[in-house]
Amino acid sequence: MMPHREYRDKPCDDIGMNSLMVGNTGKICIGGMILFPWSINFMGFFTPRYIKQAHNLLEGASKTLHHYRDILRPEQLLSLEESITGLRDGIARKDQSALNEFSRVVEERFSSIIPANPHSAWTENIEALVVAVALAIGFQAYFLKPFKIPTGSMQPTLYGMTGFSTSGSTPDPLTRTMDFIRLGRTHLDLSASTREQVLGLNEYTKLNFFTFTDVVTTAGHHTIFAPRDVLARDFGIRPGRVYEAGESIVHGYVQAGDQVFVDRITYQFSTPKSSDVFVFTTKGIRRIEMGLDPALGSQFYIKRLAGVPGLTLRIDSPNLYINGSLASAPQFQRVMSAENGYRGYSNPGYPAQYLTTPEETFTVPSHSFFALGDNSYNSSDSRYWGIVPEHNVIGRGFFVYWPFSSRWGFIH
Repeated sequence: MMPHREYRDKPCDDIGMNSLMVGNTGKICIGGMILFPWSINFMGFFTPRYIKQAHNLLEGASKTLHHYRDILRPEQLLSLEESITGLRDGIARKDQSALNEFSRVVEERFSSIIPANPHSAWTENIEALVVAVALAIGFQAYFLKPFKIPTGSMQPTLYGMTGFSTSGSTPDPLTRTMDFIRLGRTHLDLSASTREQVLGLNEYTKLNFFTFTDVVTTAGHHTIFAPRDVLARDFGIRPGRVYEAGESIVHGYVQAGDQVFVDRITYQFSTPKSSDVFVFTTKGIRRIEMGLDPALGSQFYIKRLAGVPGLTLRIDSPNLYINGSLASAPQFQRVMSAENGYRGYSNPGYPAQYLTTPEETFTVPSHSFFALGDNSYNSSDSRYWGIVPEHNVIGRGFFVYWPFSSRWGFIH
């Protein structure tokens, strides 16, 4: 059976928006809705053609009925359901002449009852987009959330954005492109055209991802693809600094911070454990929020979970003690080894509040956690701003998905 053979290669708009047809491509048009072959279940290579077409018609009609069910009158709904039931029975009997008749009834009833939709293609595309966005939001909310490491407090386990000055020539464009794709490395080369003094650094973000800084000087301004703190900390660009004509303002590269997936589901079924890398929001942690721009709101931090409720912690540099014994988890042992980029744990000075001396201890209260950075000498963590409330925890650091460096893979 090949209903509407003359329409088989035409779009739905050309055959009338109330049409229902199956052509060589398997495309079905019902009430202006377009169903493509990839929405049709595979029927098998040796299934008779008229059976395949009937199945396609049945699936298309069923989908259309589901789509319009809420706006149909009871008698219309009954009429369409009866035609679908008849077609389903015809498929079961595999009687070609009966299927021709059942298919004709389905086509006539759907074409006369389902309203025309002149914007069906747009409707289908918008629906698909809305569903895709909803799935992406739901996936982030309940399963894996992407997160960018903001600082170097977890180095060398995880790297934040870092700048490196170099003395050699800038690589060619192809090398720079490959460095960015593979390593997240952005090469910078900027020199002063005349004598100029830095007046300020203004940071801004495009597309909520790419961070730039406008370096304002007495000679104008320079836009650099890097955060303000990286330019100040790693390249020494600060207000008041003077550059002579031809002097390099910045020459080197900025290494992007690790991009990680945060596992949001594990902690729904199990409690966080000591040594986990975990992500939390700073909301309500007063000593952190005092130093944040109120316009930015709370931030996400990533640290090593050192203490769960009931554990007593002590630091005697470079070692961490838990309940009086040297921390035994491999993650802590690696930090205390002071090898391969690790420096051990430190007793911080002012303005830290906790574990400031080798004798001082801290017992983690209920419904809270004590966080430490693996880069203990350069980490703002619970030693400075106190406990992390249990309800602030977002999830467990799970996987570094970019850049493709030696740290790519599961987080330990």
